[in-house]
Amino acid sequence: MSKFSKPSNTTSEYESQRLNKLKRYDIIDTPPELLFDLIAEIAKITFKAAGSFVSFIDKTQVYLKANTSPIQVSIINKEDSLCTIASKSADITLIENTETCIEVKDNAYVKINNGIRFYAAAPITTMEGFVIGTVSVMDDKPRYDIKQDQLSVLKWLARITLEKLESRLINRISVRAYDDRLHRLAHDMKNPATSLIAYGQLLDKNLLSQEKLASLGNKIEHTGRKIELTMNNLLNEAKNENAAIDLEFKTVKVMDLLQAVVTTFDFTLKQKQQTLKINCQTDGYIQVDQERINDVFNNLLSNAIKYSHMCATIEIICTAEDSNIVFEFKDYGLGMTTDDIAKLFTKFAKLSSVPTAKERSNGIGLYIVKTLVQLHGGKVWANSAGKDLGSSFFISLPKLESMPITD
Repeated sequence: MSKFSKPSNTTSEYESQRLNKLKRYDIIDTPPELLFDLIAEIAKITFKAAGSFVSFIDKTQVYLKANTSPIQVSIINKEDSLCTIASKSADITLIENTETCIEVKDNAYVKINNGIRFYAAAPITTMEGFVIGTVSVMDDKPRYDIKQDQLSVLKWLARITLEKLESRLINRISVRAYDDRLHRLAHDMKNPATSLIAYGQLLDKNLLSQEKLASLGNKIEHTGRKIELTMNNLLNEAKNENAAIDLEFKTVKVMDLLQAVVTTFDFTLKQKQQTLKINCQTDGYIQVDQERINDVFNNLLSNAIKYSHMCATIEIICTAEDSNIVFEFKDYGLGMTTDDIAKLFTKFAKLSSVPTAKERSNGIGLYIVKTLVQLHGGKVWANSAGKDLGSSFFISLPKLESMPITD
């Protein structure tokens, strides 16, 4: 009998947030990558199947990042993909015989000659609970011999796929800083380089008087020093990793920022049966790059969820203090030692606690939090009373002294 779950999580709000998360990974329409190909191969070998896929679900199409099957396509319409159906379940989808399964028996890829007669898929689920794709296997004949160990491997491969996506995203954030520097360097060097070419052409014609030669020499020296200054400035910026990230500031209401993070993690909180309480004691405004601060808030709430037990309570407390607004992300979970606190906000820090549901932790999230908060002219810090006594992470950001004028 097929272990199959009917579609869920189909609300427009869920879909909009899911697509935003998928977009951030920048995986759609990208060239083949070795690790995704290996994941598909491992799945195929584990099931002794005819084919396997690593698929990502976009707005109207499913993109096959890896495909070892006889069905040689790279893009499938969303309504034609078994991956779309499988993504509606938070658990493994197992269809032992597609021709006897009401939900899929009329699918185009089931009905074709030597089509999909067996299908199993594990959802690729983000930390926030959004299913963005699947790792799946297929065969051209029904299969009733599937073992639980094989399904477990499929689930692990989906987890590894998410790990790869997260690593790619972190690398993109780091590389972006260097790209920004190179773009600015090319821009800043274009004009002086053009001037030097023009000066060289004048010298080559050998038509200048001694007076004009001296003037031209001064111009060449001035241009050379300008290039030198540009290079020195670039090298100084390179020493400060924070300096090369461009921010787009706009005025945002504090409660709008908080509401965005609440909405993003609603599904994840339900999965761990946790309660999030918001205590906002100000209706003020701040001027921030909203996407970057959303990243900061998402990271801190994600950590609070990961290091809190099932059914726990998590709080976000917001207060106005002098010229700043302070956000506290407070949990009552695993807590931190003095050594843990000393290592916080550094690259690849490994803390003594392990996430309560074995969620992923790459050790760079808090480093990025610190970088982004400092770029906003703010501060970040944390405290804990000790192991199993919970933790609080604080962000202080400058507030706007006056409300924005509206029509």
